[in-house]
Amino acid sequence: MPDYDDPALEAQWFAERRAEVMGYLQNEEVDHGRVGERPAWHIAPWVSVWAIESKKSADWVGWWVICGDLPTDYVSAETIKHPRDAVRAIAEEWLEQARLMANADSHPGTRIGRPEDRASLAPLLATRASQLLEWADDDSIWDDV
Repeated sequence: MPDYDDPALEAQWFAERRAEVMGYLQNEEVDHGRVGERPAWHIAPWVSVWAIESKKSADWVGWWVICGDLPTDYVSAETIKHPRDAVRAIAEEWLEQARLMANADSHPGTRIGRPEDRASLAPLLATRASQLLEWADDDSIWDDV
């Protein structure tokens, strides 16, 4: 595995994830302010959480976006003030989505993948959500945030 402690490799990974976040926000039509050059929290190459500036309130976080070796998703920062809480909120939402998908149901306000792929996507989403919850519960990886 590449050495993500190498500053050049880390910078490249950040730039790639940032571009992914920017494309995702555009695709989702999220009206936002600035996106930093670095994530608010990350474990390269698996996950990064980005603080997205609110367009209404400059210098305030309006959204949290997660991306990496998992689905890209976002949550409002209205009540979520820390990237750790954003990871937990997204993971809990994904577990609910996975449960619905496994039962051939769908969430009324969210779509993940194509309906015909739900049965195969459900366990993958549940696995990613469980890993996120493990990370959210691990105090040792949040010391610097």
